[in-house]
Amino acid sequence: MNPVAKALPPGSLVRLEGDDGVKHGVWHFNPHSLIAARKLDRNPDATCDAAWFKKRLQEALTLRDKLFDRPHYCRIHAEADGLPGLVIDRYGDAVTIQANSACMEAATPLILEALKMLIAPSMVIARNDSAARDLEGLPEETKLLQGKAGMITVEESGLSFAVDPLGGQKTGWFFDQHEHRARVARLAKGGTVLDAFCHTGGFGISAAVAGAAHVTLLDRSEAALALVMDAAQRNGVTDRVETQKAEALEALERMVGARKRFGVVITDPPAFAKVRKDQPAALRAFGKLARLGASLVEKAGFFFIASCSHHVAAGEFADAVAWGVQRAGQEARILHMGGAGPDHPLHSMLPGSAYLKGILMQFR
Repeated sequence: MNPVAKALPPGSLVRLEGDDGVKHGVWHFNPHSLIAARKLDRNPDATCDAAWFKKRLQEALTLRDKLFDRPHYCRIHAEADGLPGLVIDRYGDAVTIQANSACMEAATPLILEALKMLIAPSMVIARNDSAARDLEGLPEETKLLQGKAGMITVEESGLSFAVDPLGGQKTGWFFDQHEHRARVARLAKGGTVLDAFCHTGGFGISAAVAGAAHVTLLDRSEAALALVMDAAQRNGVTDRVETQKAEALEALERMVGARKRFGVVITDPPAFAKVRKDQPAALRAFGKLARLGASLVEKAGFFFIASCSHHVAAGEFADAVAWGVQRAGQEARILHMGGAGPDHPLHSMLPGSAYLKGILMQFR
């Protein structure tokens, strides 16, 4: 990198031009990142000001309004929405922002101005606690940017959940699993359900409302389990819900040893591979998790397992799961393999944007 480029502040706007004279548009530039440049606009004369950000946000909003009846969704999904390094989740009139690049960190005031013009949010939280920020030379932090902090409510499939935008995982809620939650819930009626790594209970509570006879929700976080019971009360299923505080893998081992069985088992762990070098260990962990989870499924029952590790490819994940299911002595038929919902569009040239993988199967 030449000295002039290296001296540019992180987040600078630059215009790239090839040695053949072809102009490649406007880019955000960070000389200290492994990804030095991120494309904003193909037009080299574009002015990326608040009006430009408003236009990009409006395009994303128009799409979501076609897809969803209620304003609860992932509003911006980074590169696929033309805003690389930026994630915005919307909970009605509350918004969480995650700037995963120095470029979007520098542009945050413009983003806030654009949001104000479009939806005038009552609360904006910066959930800048992603490990990706370390690679950009940015501190991990969570803070209130606008409004008054407090619990917010997410609405999904007619259900209501309390969300802690300052203290919860990710941006407080996992919108990306919306369609998987609905699909799994339809299979739970009349049966018993285990929701491991349950976080605030999206899968388990959805299953209970769909008619599950009993749901066990397992997580190591006491705060998350308190929100599970709050959700159970909000949605009228406290009589069919119980929580267990434990490390999930350890608890699953004990359940297998005790010959426990469930009609539906859900395992939705946090990322096992946060960086590329973690991939081999992550694949071993997914194999073990699949073995344990599959061992707990009763005959003709259902098993859902997910990965949110973008460093683990879909084929590798499926192979690890198949190995674990075979080790559990189960014979499976796969009902669904998929990723995040349509509010998490994928960039056609970035395989890593398809970070979420889910497999739903039934055992014979």
